[in-house]
Amino acid sequence: MQRASEIRSDWFRRATRLFETYDVIALPSAQMWPFDVNWIFPEEIAGVAVDTYHRWMQVVVPAGLIGLPVVNIPVGFGENGLPAGIQLIGPRGSDGKLLQLAQQWHGATGWPQKRPAMA
Repeated sequence: MQRASEIRSDWFRRATRLFETYDVIALPSAQMWPFDVNWIFPEEIAGVAVDTYHRWMQVVVPAGLIGLPVVNIPVGFGENGLPAGIQLIGPRGSDGKLLQLAQQWHGATGWPQKRPAMA
C-alpha cells in the first residue's frame, strides 16, 4: 500500500508540473474504436493481448486516480460510423473551466448532431 501511495503522489506532482505549462491535457478516451456489442471485451488491442475488460479503457484511470477533473468530448467517427472521443484533463479545481471548454467545443463543432449512417 505504501508503494502505491508513493506512485500516486508522484503522478500528482508530475501532473501539477505539466499544468505550469499547459492549461489542459488531451488524451484519447479509450485505446481503440468502439467494438462489437456482442463482445464481452476485445481480445487484443493493436496486436497486444488484453487480459481484462478494463484494458481497452485504461487510459482514463490515471486522472481519476489522482483526483483531477476530466470531461470527455466527441471528436469524430470511425469508418464503421461509431463515435470516438477524447478526454480533457485539467488541474485540480478547474472543473468549471473544463465544462465551459466542453460547451464551447459542442457549440463550435455540433458533433452530437453529426451522426453518420452506421455500417
